[in-house]
Amino acid sequence: MAVLDCRGMSCPQPVLETKKALQKSPSGEVLVLVDNPASKENVRRFAESQGYRVDISEERGTFQLRLQKAEGPGKDPADEERKVEGEIQSVVFIESDSIGRGSEELGRILMRSFLHTLAEGDFKAAKIIMVNSGVKLTCEGSEVLEDLRHLSGQGTEVLSCGTCLDFFGLKTKVQVGRISNMYEILSSLTQAGKVLKM
Repeated sequence: MAVLDCRGMSCPQPVLETKKALQKSPSGEVLVLVDNPASKENVRRFAESQGYRVDISEERGTFQLRLQKAEGPGKDPADEERKVEGEIQSVVFIESDSIGRGSEELGRILMRSFLHTLAEGDFKAAKIIMVNSGVKLTCEGSEVLEDLRHLSGQGTEVLSCGTCLDFFGLKTKVQVGRISNMYEILSSLTQAGKVLKM
């Protein structure tokens, strides 16, 4: 079994290295070593999306992910995600905690109004992706948590960029959705039928 040591690597490198290792592995088995929970979850989700069974153990701060090719063809989540009840999948891409340029105060008011309207309106997004200061919207103290929780409860997946959370020191403050990585964000954007950028 091939062993891939991704300890010390930052997002999304562990996922990219895992992808390469799986492509090269003749046995379809790879043991991936990571040293933080976010990388563990990112690698697990990626491997499962490619049709691999994932067994996880932890020893002295190192997560060991044993990836084994499952029987039968792997399920491509993109095929299911491209449509939501027969409709084109829409993704909302939010790169700031405010909308527009000029007054920051007005921009935050507009963002609150946008997310509230999105939560209460007929437009349904499959995913909301937060990057840069947009990740602040999913964290403790955000004024839009109630609307984001409402959207999440309706089936909208809320993703926050892990690198961005690290930059702002907010990784332990996330209150809604889950921490993602650039590989997954890029995949979500390229597979979406529509992308609404804010």
